Amino acid sequence: MAISIQSTLLEPDGSATTDAVRWIEGLLMGEVALALCVIAVALIGVMMLGGRLPVRDGLRVVLGCAVLLGAPVIAAGFVAGGGGSGAAPVQPPRLPAQAASPRDPLPPADHDPYAGASLRRE
Repeated sequence: MAISIQSTLLEPDGSATTDAVRWIEGLLMGEVALALCVIAVALIGVMMLGGRLPVRDGLRVVLGCAVLLGAPVIAAGFVAGGGGSGAAPVQPPRLPAQAASPRDPLPPADHDPYAGASLRRE
């Protein structure tokens, strides 16, 4: 068991702070941002169709959402383009892929609960 020694108790090693910042970044740039952008674009579209909002303002919101969701790719392009080293383009981060397992086959569709509902019983 290894014990890390800090010089003082007031200066933490920084790993908790770094982890917290990365968690907040993942939260704001992940599913929460995507959900908020989808809701914003839907509401702006309804307002534009109803004539309550000019098209220019609606397009401004859509462009802002595109910049927000594309920020990692835009930043990687600036970093790769600004260096002038001709480095390979940086790929955007990918979400972890879920293992897709085939589901069980469906039961046959030969059972009809309404098959005799329209027949007269005499």
